[in-house]
Amino acid sequence: MPPLLRSLRPRQWVKNLIVFAGLGFGGLARDPASWARALAVFLAFCALSSAVYLANDVADRERDRRHPVKRLRPIAAGTLPVRTALQAAALLALLALTTGFLLGLRTGQTLAAYALLQALYTLGLKHVAGLDVLCIGLGFLLRVLAGAFAVRVQVSPWLLVCSAELALLLALCKRRAERALGGEEAGSRPSLAGYRVLGMDRWILATALLTLATYTAYALAPFPFLREEEIRSHAGEAGMVWTVPFVAAGLARYLYLVFRRQEGERPEVLALTDPVLVAIGLGWLGLAAWAVYGGGAPA
Repeated sequence: MPPLLRSLRPRQWVKNLIVFAGLGFGGLARDPASWARALAVFLAFCALSSAVYLANDVADRERDRRHPVKRLRPIAAGTLPVRTALQAAALLALLALTTGFLLGLRTGQTLAAYALLQALYTLGLKHVAGLDVLCIGLGFLLRVLAGAFAVRVQVSPWLLVCSAELALLLALCKRRAERALGGEEAGSRPSLAGYRVLGMDRWILATALLTLATYTAYALAPFPFLREEEIRSHAGEAGMVWTVPFVAAGLARYLYLVFRRQEGERPEVLALTDPVLVAIGLGWLGLAAWAVYGGGAPA
């Protein structure tokens, strides 16, 4: 794979699939125009996240050269010039933001907010324990919002909060795996010095339970204090309750992989390669599609 393409980290683009939440749960999956807009914002986030990876690798190139694995990254290894990386990052960011504003003011503003958050993360927040994982959770929340704004639908606040909680959980599990594997001594992340495995285990369990509770609230009832006409949501849709066991099983399986197999360092790989997680995910997707588009609960 060419050095520039490797540095874009296309494998990480799977995280941007969450922008389709507004399309799917807003009941617009049968509308080709909405699909086109959702795809455009997905590609914009892929470009913007790759720009962030390039900038981050430039900023961390000296530290990466002392890491047994990250020293092989193209910028740290010297196979991708810093100037080329920065030029590509600027071009990708410009394309992403232009696309966002063409999709609408609020979509563009959300992409700009994501870019600002990632800039702050790269410049220092990633080195502060606690703030680093909160930034990751907020980044996922902004993805969901941008996807919803692009297709002009407002998703349930329950679903927005649940997305951020799930991202926070995955980030905590990733930091736990890095800490347990001695990432601090390997020079991977200065923020790891602020984490302790035992304390992180408690936070991970608490976040997992909170994620399940929030999703269950979404599946059972609309968000309180909002009139139905104020929000287009399928919260409480007949049949959504049947997706709750799949979410619980998915969380349980993931925690098993993290705690018993020490496999939380690369969540995007686990989500695509663990056969149990894949089966649970497909089951959840099928039932959610039935509930939103099939018009009723299973018999």
